[in-house]
Amino acid sequence: MINIALDGPSGSGKSTVAKIISKKLDILYLDTGAMYRACALEALMRGVDCLDEKSVAAFIDDIDLKIVYENGAQKTILRGEDVSTKIRMNEVSMKASDISSLPCVRRKMVEMQRAVAKGTDCVLDGRDIGTYVLPDAKYKFFVTAKPEVRAKRRYDELTAKGQKVEFDCLLEEINRRDYNDSHREFAPLKQADDAVLLDTSDMTVDQVVDFILSEIERD
Repeated sequence: MINIALDGPSGSGKSTVAKIISKKLDILYLDTGAMYRACALEALMRGVDCLDEKSVAAFIDDIDLKIVYENGAQKTILRGEDVSTKIRMNEVSMKASDISSLPCVRRKMVEMQRAVAKGTDCVLDGRDIGTYVLPDAKYKFFVTAKPEVRAKRRYDELTAKGQKVEFDCLLEEINRRDYNDSHREFAPLKQADDAVLLDTSDMTVDQVVDFILSEIERD
């Protein structure tokens, strides 16, 4: 069984890299971040504060969330609706950071993630894959980049989709999200002791992919 863990902060490029690697190795890609975004969207739809654990706990165990694959692409289904686009809205992104800090949410999502990884070769990206979700994964990488670089990537991504955003606001949000993710009490963002550190600030996507594949093939 091949399990590849790609951890790192928001905007580091790990999701893009994970998708490419999954295709090159012909294995499953599980976007764990999409799952937390879906939880945040559910909370927003219910009018629930994403930091109110009691209110979130009331619905999280029974959340109608499914991850399906069509033509090799992952789709996030919430309440029977494909919300793959909705969960990428900037408002949902920020709320995802809040709700993912709640132990009840992480326990539920990790349970789902481990079930997928146990049954198939896959690459997972997130904040705590190598440290908490799949601590025994054979291949672990911590993918990061300077905050300014990540903010620019996020700016380009959102403006390309027609969303109006301010670079300075995105940079502030990324710094705040980094702090929240790395300082949460339960399964915080951090590099696993046995993970390979990869700073992508001055690297192209192809260079990152080639580096990771070379590390795997070298084994």
